Amino acid sequence: MRVARDPRELGSRPRAVAIGTFDGVHVGHQAVVRAAVDAGPLPTVVTFHPHPREVLGYQVSLLATLERRLELLGGLGVEEALVVEFSPQVADLEPEEFARTYLAGIGAELVAAGESFRFGRARRGDLALLEGLGFKTCVVPNVEGCSSTEIRRLTAAGDVRAAAALLGRPVEVEGTVVSGDQRGGTLGFPTANLRTDPALLVPAFGIYAGAARGGGAAVSIGVNPHYGGAERRIEAYLLDFEGDLYGERLIVELWERLRDERAFETEAELVAQIERDVAATRAATRPV
Repeated sequence: MRVARDPRELGSRPRAVAIGTFDGVHVGHQAVVRAAVDAGPLPTVVTFHPHPREVLGYQVSLLATLERRLELLGGLGVEEALVVEFSPQVADLEPEEFARTYLAGIGAELVAAGESFRFGRARRGDLALLEGLGFKTCVVPNVEGCSSTEIRRLTAAGDVRAAAALLGRPVEVEGTVVSGDQRGGTLGFPTANLRTDPALLVPAFGIYAGAARGGGAAVSIGVNPHYGGAERRIEAYLLDFEGDLYGERLIVELWERLRDERAFETEAELVAQIERDVAATRAATRPV
């Protein structure tokens, strides 16, 4: 998928455009994107970064990095994407000016969006306004109960299976593998320690069954209370994997929350519990 930061990089060509922030690319977002992909002309996404709510002064924990968002959009058949750098100045544009610059400027013929999508100064712009400006539009109904806000709530509570149903795929944690305390290796379970973007939502502390790099992964999110830790860590034991992951980007799926993290009386008890967690991970099934 070709990605541009300025409308002039894409040029004006007949397009069907899906527009939205699309944080998480959940099933509602996917319906909007598929409407544009199915419409015929060059399927394109116009999306925003940073998150508009963040720019407007609200606290937002993101469900995905921009890189991951674009990967997911590309996987839906989008051929080109325009990432609009959202700023107070962009928020203050009159809707007509926004449409002229970011939609007409790239040749949009049809614009698809969710029914609640608004844009421009005072959120005055909507699909009805775009129709008045000569664009064909496709209003995609909201998926009942599905929103990025609800997915954040479920994920923060550790209910990754319910969140997955709304995402249309498992909850993910993404980061760069960095060196850790290396205790896992001494216990026989070497882990990949993830450094994540601080803007990303991290699920509830606990032990999870999941997957990474095509195989199972037992994942610990928390402070490692057995060793008196205070700093949050995300550590993944990749089942049956041998190799060096340091410095690599790693995406870990979370399929099921197995238990709370806790301290143990002895290290032997800790190892026995890890063995049970690994067995549970092997038996876990992908939620969607």
